Amino acid sequence: MKKESYIWTLFITFFKIGAFTFGGGYAMIPLVQAEIVDKKGWITEEEFINIIAIAEATPGVIAVNTATFVGYKIQKTAGSLFATLGVVLPSFIIIGIISLFFEQFIALKWVNYAFQGIRAGVVILILGAVVRMGKKIPRNAFALVLVLAAFLIASFSGINVVFIILAGALAGIFRQLLIGKNKMEDRP
Repeated sequence: MKKESYIWTLFITFFKIGAFTFGGGYAMIPLVQAEIVDKKGWITEEEFINIIAIAEATPGVIAVNTATFVGYKIQKTAGSLFATLGVVLPSFIIIGIISLFFEQFIALKWVNYAFQGIRAGVVILILGAVVRMGKKIPRNAFALVLVLAAFLIASFSGINVVFIILAGALAGIFRQLLIGKNKMEDRP
């Protein structure tokens, strides 16, 4: 496929994802996974999980970061530019239109009902992504303890999630350093 075709396909793919995703970046994850991993096969499941982890850890909106990283993986700088434009353009268009009629729009009862239904759907989308990605997490005591600790701390404390993510990253690095050191000591 020509470079221009890939770039156009990236733009259209992320435009569709941006247009049909309600509830933010986490709700977008299953749609990106279905399109990019399952349908198009542009990246592997493991690469996708890594991209989501990096997109979450870097500053900015997860949807934009994910589109940028996937676009770069597929077509370098041009791919990242067009994938990012594709994912943000629908929001700009929709918000632009809504802003013209905001007072009338928000006063409609059916709009409030629609938002309540969308919220419920977003929760299901996020849970689906968690379950699907959770199946790919290594099954060991360290990973289990780390996931449970992060969940409990995030759910029941006022600690910012960024600090929990950083603590998890540091714990993983520290564990790998210990494992590597122990393996070196076991050698004859």
